[in-house]
Amino acid sequence: MTLRVGVIGCGGIGTKKHLPALAQIEEVEIVALCDIIVERAVDAKKEFGTADTEVFADYQEMLDKVDLDVVHVCTPNSSHAELSIAALEADCHVMCEKPMAKTAKEARAMVEAAKRTGKKLTIGYQNRFRTDSQHLHKIVEDGGLGDIYFAKAHAIRRRAVPTWGVFLDEEAQGGGPLIDIGTHALDLTLWLMNNYKPKFVVGNAYHKLAEHKNSANAWGPWDPSKFTVEDSAFGYVVMENGASIFLEASWALNTLDVKEAKTTLMGDKAGADMNNGLTINGEEYGLMYEKEVNLTTGGVDFYEGMENDPELIEARQWIDAILNDTTPVVLPEQALVVTEILEAIYESSKTGKPVYFNGEGEA
Repeated sequence: MTLRVGVIGCGGIGTKKHLPALAQIEEVEIVALCDIIVERAVDAKKEFGTADTEVFADYQEMLDKVDLDVVHVCTPNSSHAELSIAALEADCHVMCEKPMAKTAKEARAMVEAAKRTGKKLTIGYQNRFRTDSQHLHKIVEDGGLGDIYFAKAHAIRRRAVPTWGVFLDEEAQGGGPLIDIGTHALDLTLWLMNNYKPKFVVGNAYHKLAEHKNSANAWGPWDPSKFTVEDSAFGYVVMENGASIFLEASWALNTLDVKEAKTTLMGDKAGADMNNGLTINGEEYGLMYEKEVNLTTGGVDFYEGMENDPELIEARQWIDAILNDTTPVVLPEQALVVTEILEAIYESSKTGKPVYFNGEGEA
């Protein structure tokens, strides 16, 4: 069986992540490409499509005219909900790029649409499919860390502010590094803990280095007048079972302690650290140990180890879930909790108060 796929959004995330992965899957036919800048869709057709691939500037026209099985949404955050819901209602399964939506209200509407239509919905959290993430997930599932009661979700860059597109536009994105890269670190942490019941959140977002002109930056100096989102944000999340998570996210921070889409887990049996490979630490027979996990199966001539392409693995399991009518790895209900927590950090920063879930405490 071949799935007919349409992609909405042919910018960087569409042409660098989604389309290259989809193009490698035999059961996928890329039949439609859409972008409000139609030249992008034309270019994407040349690289990833066929002579029969149709190009559109309007997503609704694409949904109305083309018989699609699957739609990938690769647009700015503000349009994720609108496009995903429209595609679900057009009888398509949907993968939406992270974060799920600009607001928790929009994310909830996406979950409701998936339930109403009976179509599958997943969110693009590819870091779950890294070798270290998958191996650590198995350790946690087997009880190797015991009760995980504290974790740190890391998304820290020293100077790597994305200066293209709408990344610095709060209206289009809903925020800066917290919603952009912090979302990956938080998703990874919640998934590994298998804990999706937050009790309350307190946090701060800062707009400090964003005000500096001609700053050193991986992609060249940013324009402070267009930098309308935070440059860093930090949150503390307390879960219903008493576990807690510290989340740190920054595009620009005066620190040498940089790490992105990583987590540190602390359980009552052992701990896990992703910062330099994967290390498990604990106590055994009266002595402390640190065990570095070898994430390859090298040592054989002409073999370098396991293939680890998270984007391809993500796309492969998603297509398999549709073909076999199974559950995708990233559930929309899980992604919704990520969005709710991120939104609560932003709200706490604005009000100076903790944000409670499920009507508890004083909002």
